[in-house]
Amino acid sequence: MLSRFNIDLILNCDQASGKLAFMLKLIPNILTFARLVLTVVFLVMLFYCPRVDAPNRSLFLDVAFAVFVIAGVTDLVDGPIARRLNVASKFGRMMDPLADKALVCGAFICFAIIGEPKLFNLPEVSLKVILWLVAAVILAREIFVTTLRHIAEARGVDFPATVSGKIKMFLQSFAVGTVLIKAAHVQTA
Repeated sequence: MLSRFNIDLILNCDQASGKLAFMLKLIPNILTFARLVLTVVFLVMLFYCPRVDAPNRSLFLDVAFAVFVIAGVTDLVDGPIARRLNVASKFGRMMDPLADKALVCGAFICFAIIGEPKLFNLPEVSLKVILWLVAAVILAREIFVTTLRHIAEARGVDFPATVSGKIKMFLQSFAVGTVLIKAAHVQTA
C-alpha cells in the first residue's frame, strides 16, 4: 500500500525528472549563448593584445587561443546535442550561424585593426590593405549568406548547414588559430 510518504517521494521524483528534462533541452541554446559570450571575451583580448607587454604577450595570446578553441568546441557540440535531444529550434538555427560569424569575422576585423599577422616585412600600408581586404571579403560573404538564410527561414524554407560551409568554417578557424600561434610564438616569420 502506498503511504503519503511514498506518494510525495514519487511526485518529487517526477518533478525533478521534469526539471532535468527541461534543463537538458536548454543545453544547445546555452552553448550557443556561451559561444557568444566567449566571442566577446576573445575579441576584447585581441583588441587589448597590443597593450600587453612583450614578456606576457605569448601567454596572453595562448589564453586567447584557448578561449577561441573552447568557443569552437561549443560550435561542434551544440548542433549534435540539439538533434540527439530532439530540441532543434528556430532560435538555434538562426543564432548558431550568427555566433560563428561573430567569432570568425570579429577575429579577422580585429587582426586588421591590430595589424596581425605581420607578413614578409611588408610596408605598413600594404599590410593594412591586405588585412582589411581579407576581412572585407570574409565579412561580405558572411553577410550575403546570412541574409539569404534569414530570407529563406522567414519564407519557411529550410536553409541547413552544408558540408562546404562546415569546411569553410574549419579553414577560417584554422587560419585564426594559426595567426594567434604565429603572433604568440613566431614574431619574425
